[in-house]
Amino acid sequence: MKITEIRELKTEELHQELDRLRRHLFDLRAQAVTEKLENPNRITQAKRDIARIFTVMTERGEQGIEEKQYHLEASASQRR
Repeated sequence: MKITEIRELKTEELHQELDRLRRHLFDLRAQAVTEKLENPNRITQAKRDIARIFTVMTERGEQGIEEKQYHLEASASQRR
């Protein structure tokens, strides 16, 4: 994902994308452990995308990104 694409997203969409990328990174790491990961560069790319999202959120003056992310995850799990 390019930085220009990330900057076009709304703050709520950024939080959702951050959650999706973290889950994706977890899955990639699990594949790496079981030696099913075909391209190890995908882990690096996922980490960089996460860092880009954090950069945009910081540029927008977001405070407490981790706390908001935890709150969103908790409310999503209660809905299920």
